[in-house]
Amino acid sequence: MGPEEFRAAGHELIDWIADYRVRIPQLPVQAQVGPGEVAGKLPGRAPEEAEPLSRVLDDLEGVVVPGVTQVQHPRYFGWFPSNACLSSVLGDLAASGLGALGITWQSAPALTEVEEVVVDWLRELTGLPQSWKGVIQDTASSACLVALLAARERATNFSKTRGGMQAESAPLTVYTTQHAHSSVAKAVALAGYGQDNLHLVDVDPVTYAMRPGALASALEADLAAGCRPAAVVATVGTTGTTAVDPVAQIVPLAREYGMWVHVDAAMAGSALLLPEMRWLADGVEGADSLAWNPHKWLGTVLDCSLLYVADPGHLIRVMSTSPSYLRSAVDGEVTQYKDWGIPLGRRFRALKLWFHLRLDGVEAIRARLRRDLDNARWLADRVSSASGWRVLAPVSLQTVVLRHEPAGLDADGLDAHTLAWVDTVNASGAALVTPSLLDGRWSVRVSIGAERTERSDVEELWRLLQQAAAEAG
Repeated sequence: MGPEEFRAAGHELIDWIADYRVRIPQLPVQAQVGPGEVAGKLPGRAPEEAEPLSRVLDDLEGVVVPGVTQVQHPRYFGWFPSNACLSSVLGDLAASGLGALGITWQSAPALTEVEEVVVDWLRELTGLPQSWKGVIQDTASSACLVALLAARERATNFSKTRGGMQAESAPLTVYTTQHAHSSVAKAVALAGYGQDNLHLVDVDPVTYAMRPGALASALEADLAAGCRPAAVVATVGTTGTTAVDPVAQIVPLAREYGMWVHVDAAMAGSALLLPEMRWLADGVEGADSLAWNPHKWLGTVLDCSLLYVADPGHLIRVMSTSPSYLRSAVDGEVTQYKDWGIPLGRRFRALKLWFHLRLDGVEAIRARLRRDLDNARWLADRVSSASGWRVLAPVSLQTVVLRHEPAGLDADGLDAHTLAWVDTVNASGAALVTPSLLDGRWSVRVSIGAERTERSDVEELWRLLQQAAAEAG
């Protein structure tokens, strides 16, 4: 495909995307296909000859769209916001069109320096320490893994240069809560700590946040047992309830034991753009790293996760490699992002953020975040005042955890009732919410934050929830 053919096809594709975004509210929220249905509509072999774009777009429309859960839908309330603002889509297209190779500064100076500038914009906008430096990772899962690798090397005085974890005399332990994202356990395993050395700290039974006293007790017991505490992952906005671990109280405990403190604010980090929400990160200046995802609530299209570190020199020492073929005359003068994460090659992800912030503006983004917070409080008020309904966790952000609790049901019956009515809502295609276990019993998460969700959509969701619960008996 040459430039002129690309120009014509690009216009057609952009028109298709724009039309698709316009009609998303008319589509079912949940994907309407069964296992293997999409694959069954595709040929078993790649085409030998070029096909016209019209045929590809027909399949995009008829095969792909029905097999996608519409997370851009105004009545998508599942998992977490996964916005893809069209301003950032343009940046993603520009990045793909440039086709820049992000290996070293020399391979694409603009890729590095735009990233440095944009990441620092967001550091300032979220009130993070001025001395911190950041890098774009793909997801908060990767950011957590990188942080725990850095923690491992600090705890072992760079065991990677010797025998690695296998040569250590004492097991390294990592601490978090049962409400932390599953990526923490995955990172602990991949970084070589071992699942047995991930210790879950008790939480407050009301707020579901980590109890500093429980952390202190766990640290004392593990040290006495011959373990070496290495890291604690504090979550600001847990997946299940958006609980906020008390970073300001966790940091001093971690410092006593020389532990790395990583703050996972994957979804909630966007709220730090609001001055009135900066309390979420109280004490963060004493942490070692923090990650949050613009590709969630903020709205920058996947994948775009920010990792900030207090000591970039340590991170670089842990992650760097220096093969001769990547030698540069400016080594030592510039940022080499190849030494800030796991992959060597990287995309021009910063353009998505650059386009998004410039074309939408920060004030418009702040207004949208405040709208979502207000809608969550509105829904929580309605649930709390309705007979037989209960809000199960504090509503500190944009997620409401709720349950319908009709009289006369035992615990198992209540679980069956909850799953029945939530499945009815989701299967209808009219909205999507997420069932989730809380204290061993099923609850329902309503995560408000899709770009196009307005109060009328939340009002309609509340009507759907009540109707489905009443019909479930």
